[in-house]
Amino acid sequence: MRDFETLDSLLAQRHSCRAFLNRTVERALVERVVETAQKVPSWCNSQPWQLIVLSHAETNRLRDRFAAVDAATPNPDVTFPERYVGAYKMRRSECGWQLYDAVGVEKGDRVASEQQTMENYRFFGAPHVAFVTSPAALGAYGILDCGAFVTGFMLAAQALGLASIAQAALAGHASLVRDALKVPEDRQILCGISFGYSDTAHPANSFRTTRAAVDEVMDWREA
Repeated sequence: MRDFETLDSLLAQRHSCRAFLNRTVERALVERVVETAQKVPSWCNSQPWQLIVLSHAETNRLRDRFAAVDAATPNPDVTFPERYVGAYKMRRSECGWQLYDAVGVEKGDRVASEQQTMENYRFFGAPHVAFVTSPAALGAYGILDCGAFVTGFMLAAQALGLASIAQAALAGHASLVRDALKVPEDRQILCGISFGYSDTAHPANSFRTTRAAVDEVMDWREA
């Protein structure tokens, strides 16, 4: 029961951090996070994930390259969702408006909205960013495994006092990342994970998203 409570507490504490302190993370601590994340399950124990982790200086260099990116024209290796509908659209919108309310972006203010969007490409001020890739040949199964790894990474980071946010927005500009980090063509760039120490005083970190009730996501069947 204690193990369950610890896991439940970590999941409850973890959130998508959108403002970081300018404080670097020791490599040894990052290696502990990765070593723990490595323990997640994968199909046939294939462990398809490869992680490219950038130092503070390398993160800043990549941040500079993202400064002029056109957020409206993504070109990801893995196709983004066609659309969000129903409950999925509602949950996505709720999260977006929570963020806008927290940072003072008013409805209809396109300039402020675009400025907040560009924070994605500043990595929300994080001192480090990691990119998760998977072999293209493994398709959906490799992507599923890497999803487990991303979760393991973020929970391990939380347990060690680090904050993080997984970002599809960065993978949306796969060609930029591939060129900058020399990612082989046979690997798909799935997401970036910005991480570091949370700026707990920043309004972008003042809200928490809700979760659907169990009966909304679980269909229990019995004879």
